Amino acid sequence: MLRLRLLTWDVKDTLIRLRLPVGESYSAGAQAWGLQVSAESLEASFHKAHRVQSQRFPNYGLAKGLGSKQWWLDVVLETFRLSGVQDKVLLRPLAEKLYQDYSSPDNWELLPAARETLHQCQQLGIPMAVVSNFDQRLPDVLTCCGLRQHFAFVLSSEEAGFAKPDKRIFLEALRISGVAPQLAAHVGDDYENDYKAAREAGMHSFLLKGVAGQMGDWRQVEVPHSHLLESLSQLPSRIEKD
Repeated sequence: MLRLRLLTWDVKDTLIRLRLPVGESYSAGAQAWGLQVSAESLEASFHKAHRVQSQRFPNYGLAKGLGSKQWWLDVVLETFRLSGVQDKVLLRPLAEKLYQDYSSPDNWELLPAARETLHQCQQLGIPMAVVSNFDQRLPDVLTCCGLRQHFAFVLSSEEAGFAKPDKRIFLEALRISGVAPQLAAHVGDDYENDYKAAREAGMHSFLLKGVAGQMGDWRQVEVPHSHLLESLSQLPSRIEKD
């Protein structure tokens, strides 16, 4: 068992996940505006637009003065453009609506055992915080999902100015909390961004298995069995405060 003074959490695909694939949400949103675009086309277009935007403007383009809202609006516009919709006059208000929708509980659901695990960790008396590659909507998303009250602070990559796997986002969380790295641990689903990056900052870390998109990562690297979580419910038995 670890003796901890801080437990930090990733959010997406660790505590919460999208209820529907992005393509389905975008297709339904477009239909409400009189546009018929297939979910399959939008899904493929979204992944392409998101990948290009992430490469061009890392961490929401903060270094270029872009900011997360414009970053996401551009991704939505490009997603529809790649799917054959060119009417920017119509797309701009749709993009604004979709941006707002992703601050809503309608688009997010909790992972199994997330709420119970957070409550159990809170009962152990360990201060908790969020360290996530997310934008300025993160506190609202956590609030709408009923999770915000579990965390002493929420540190997004947009706020920190650094995105995982840059260890500086973890060092900033340690600075805010005043906790030494050897007394802190991080929980996440991504080997590079969560498990490895936190350890490079001197923290302990746990890797959540079984989340879509991350199944190959932990199989290709040496992660001690005690650091792997088959489910979040295994975490409380591996940590303690005193």
